[in-house]
Amino acid sequence: MSLLSPSALCTRRAAKRMASCAESPGAATQGLGPRVASAGCPSLDPAPGPEEAEDGDEEPAEVHLCVLWNSGHLGIAYYDTSDSAIHFMPDAPDQESLKLLQRVLDEINPRSLVTSAKQDENMTHFLGKLASQEHREPKKPEIILLPSVDFGLEISKQRLLSGNYSFIPESMTATEKILFLSSIIPFNCLLTVRALGGLLKFLGRRRVGVELEDYNVSVPILGFKKFVLTHLVSIDQETYSVLQIFKSESHPSVYKVASGLKEGLSLFGILNRCRCKWGEKLLRLWFTRPTQDLEELSSRLDVIEFFLLPQNLDIAQMLHRLMSHIKNVPLILKRMKLSHTKVSDWQVLYKTVYSALGLRDACRSLPQSIRLFRDIAQEFSDDLHHIASLIGKVVDFEGSLAENRFTVLPNIDPEIDEKKRRLTGLPSFLTEVARKELENLDSRVPSCSVIYIPLIGFLLSIPRLPFMVEASDFEIEGLDFMFLSEEKLHYRSTRTKELDALLGDLHCEIRDQETLLMHQLQCQVLARAAVLARVLDLASRLDVLLALASAARDYGYSRPCYCPRLHGVRIQNGRHPLMELCARTFVPNSAECSGDTGRVKIITGPNSSGKSIYLKQVGLITFMALVGSFVPAEQAEIGAVDAIFTRIHSCESISLGLSTFMIDLNQVAKAVNNATKQSLVLIDEFGKGTNTLDGLSLLAAVIRHWLALGPTCPHIFVATNFLSLVQLQLLPQGPLVQYLVRKPRWPWESRVCEGVACASHASHTATQAGLPDKLVARAKEVSDLVRSGKPIKPVKELQKQNQMEKCQILVDRFLQLDLEDPSLDLDIFMSQEVLPAATTIP
Repeated sequence: MSLLSPSALCTRRAAKRMASCAESPGAATQGLGPRVASAGCPSLDPAPGPEEAEDGDEEPAEVHLCVLWNSGHLGIAYYDTSDSAIHFMPDAPDQESLKLLQRVLDEINPRSLVTSAKQDENMTHFLGKLASQEHREPKKPEIILLPSVDFGLEISKQRLLSGNYSFIPESMTATEKILFLSSIIPFNCLLTVRALGGLLKFLGRRRVGVELEDYNVSVPILGFKKFVLTHLVSIDQETYSVLQIFKSESHPSVYKVASGLKEGLSLFGILNRCRCKWGEKLLRLWFTRPTQDLEELSSRLDVIEFFLLPQNLDIAQMLHRLMSHIKNVPLILKRMKLSHTKVSDWQVLYKTVYSALGLRDACRSLPQSIRLFRDIAQEFSDDLHHIASLIGKVVDFEGSLAENRFTVLPNIDPEIDEKKRRLTGLPSFLTEVARKELENLDSRVPSCSVIYIPLIGFLLSIPRLPFMVEASDFEIEGLDFMFLSEEKLHYRSTRTKELDALLGDLHCEIRDQETLLMHQLQCQVLARAAVLARVLDLASRLDVLLALASAARDYGYSRPCYCPRLHGVRIQNGRHPLMELCARTFVPNSAECSGDTGRVKIITGPNSSGKSIYLKQVGLITFMALVGSFVPAEQAEIGAVDAIFTRIHSCESISLGLSTFMIDLNQVAKAVNNATKQSLVLIDEFGKGTNTLDGLSLLAAVIRHWLALGPTCPHIFVATNFLSLVQLQLLPQGPLVQYLVRKPRWPWESRVCEGVACASHASHTATQAGLPDKLVARAKEVSDLVRSGKPIKPVKELQKQNQMEKCQILVDRFLQLDLEDPSLDLDIFMSQEVLPAATTIP
C-alpha cells in the first residue's frame, strides 16, 4: 500500500483520547483503551460494546433536482443522498405542458428543484403552478432560481471535468480523466451538461451532507448514473391507491411511532420478500416504473421461471441467504469519503464483499444464457477478492470492537508492533515505579498510582488527605503539583518526567499510525468503488427476482405472455391477488379486451356481487405483468398497454377542498383527456355522487365520447348499477360495446358472463347487512311504486297505530277529570287537544 499525504487524515486527537486509571496501594495504571494494571486488587472496566451499522444511522434520503427547458427539450439531473450519486437523463423532448417533467417530479419527489432564473413562459407557468400547490402530497419541493450564467455550457463542462470524484483512480492523467468521464456523461446533450453544471454549482453552494465539515471537504459524489423514462406505463397516484398496490399504515410499535408508517396489506407487501434494503428499494422502483420494454420484462421472467423449477429450489434458497449480507455500501463509501468510517462499517463491508463473491461463484455454475447470471459472473471481478483480502489481512475486528476504534492486526507494520509490545509490558513496570515513589513520600500517604493521560504524560496520583484543605497544603517537596480531580492530587515527579522522555506518547503514536493505515485502506476501497456499485445494482436485482419467484411459488402464479400486436389484455381464470388470501374460497374469472370488438365492457349485477373486485383484478394482473412478475391466472396475454386509469374509489380529503363528486369528475376527466387506444380504463359506479338523472347522463355521455372514437377507443371496463343505461338504450348498438353481468353471490364466488342484470337486489343485500325486515319491505314497496309511476301512500298500519296512540292519550286525560268540579268546561278541554281535525275516535 502506498503512503498517502497525511494532510488527508482527520485524527481529531484531542476529542478521541481518554485517560484511564486505577488505584490501589502502590498501584500503577497505564491503559490502551480500558485496560487496567494495578499492584493491588484490580478493578475491571467493561469494554465498550460493538457499534452496529444499522440503517437507522442513515439520515433520511433527499433528492435535489436540477432541470432546464429549452426549445421543446428537457435537461434533467438530480443528486440522491441515499447513494451519493448523480443521476441524469439525456435531453428528452417534452410537450409545452411539461408532462414529462411532472412525471419525473411525481416519481423522485425532490426536496428542492433548481433551475435558471431566465426561463420562458411555459416553465414559468409550470413553476408557479407547482408553488401554489399548498396541499401537495408529498410535500412540494423548494424552488431555487440560480443566475443563468451558472448554467453556461463551457463553465458546466469545466465543473464536470474538474470535479473531485472518488471513483476515478488518482493515477489517471488529466487527458485520461476526460476520456473516462466522456464514456459516462453524454457531452453531446447540451441541456443535460448544463443541468449537471448547475447541479454541481448548487451542491457546492448548499454543501449538501457536509454542512458541518471543513470547507475544503467537498460533497461526496460516488458515481454518475443514467436514468430514462421511455417505454414506461403511465399510472397516477389514485390508481396506486385504489388498486392497493401500496398501502401505508401506522406502525403498531410504540417505539416506531416517530418513524411513521409500515406497509399494510398491499400488492407490494405480499410480493416484497427481499432480504436486503436495496433489493426492497429496487422492487419499489419497479412498481413505480412499470414498463413496455419487452426485452427487459422477458429477462426478468426468465430468472423467475428458472428459480421456480423444482430442481433449483436449493440454489434459490442459498442465494437468498447470501442476499441478507448485502448491506448499504453507498453509505459506507460516503463515510469513507468524509473520513467518518466506523468500526462496524469495516465488518459490514467485509461480509458484503465475501457474500458478493459467493453470489459470483454460484452464478458461474448457472446457465449463462440468462443475462443476469452472466452479468454477475463477469462483472463481479477480482477487485472484490482484492478488497476482501486487504480488509481481512489488515483489520483486527476483535481488537477494533474492544477499543471502539480502528486497529490493525500484527505483522502489518513492524513499528506499530514494537510500540504495542512496549505498551503491553508497561503496566507491571509502572506498578514497580509506583511502589518506589511511595517509599519516598510522607508516611501519611497510604497509596499512590502512576497514570498516563494523552497529551499530558505520566503523572503521580495520590488521594487527598484530611489535612489538605487549602491550595498551599497541596505542595509536596520534590513534586510539582498539576491539578486536583475527583479528590485525587496529580503531580509530576523526576521519575514521571523520565518516563515521558523514555516512552513518549505511545498511545497517540499508535493511533496516528493506525489511522494512517486506515486511510490508505480506504483509498484502496474507494479506488474500486465502481465494482462495489455494480455489485449493489446486480445483487439488488437478483434479490428482487428471488422474492418474486418465492411469491409465485407460494401463491401459484403463472408466467404472462407479451403480445405487442394484441393491443389489450386476455386473462384466463384470473384471481385477485389480495382477495384470494382473505377469502375462504375464490372463483376465478376471465377477461378479454383485445381487437376492435368489445373494447367497452358494461358490467352490471346485484349489489355486493363483486363488480369492483373484478375491475381491480383486471388492473392488478395487468400491472403485475408490466413490472415483470408472474400473475395470478392460468394464462395471461398482455398487449401494448401504455397507461392504466381508474375511477373506483374517491380519495376524500378536507385539505383538498373538493366534494366527492368533484373528485370523481377529476379522475374521469384525466382518463378522457389522456387515454389512448392502448390505455386500460377502469370505472366503477361513476355518477353516484349527484342525483340519479345527472349522474346517469354524465356516465352515458362519457361512454358515448369514447365509442365515437371507433377503433382508437381505449379498453374500458365500466361497472354500474345504472340499469337505465341499458333499459333506456342510452348507448349506441355496435360491436364496440359488450354487456357483462355478475351473478348475485358473494364477491369472491360469482362468475362473469354475457348479459345484463335485471335488478340490483338491494333489498336482499340490506337484509344480509342486518336491517329490520319491516324496513326492507317498506323500501321495496316504495321502489316498486316509483318504478311504476304510482303515488307513494303512507303505511296504513303505521297511520292507524298513530291514531290509536293519540286517542288513548285523550281517554287517559278525560278519566283524570273531576266532573264534579264547577269550574270544569268540557268545551275548553276539547279545544285544547292537539288531535288533527280529520282524526275521529272509532
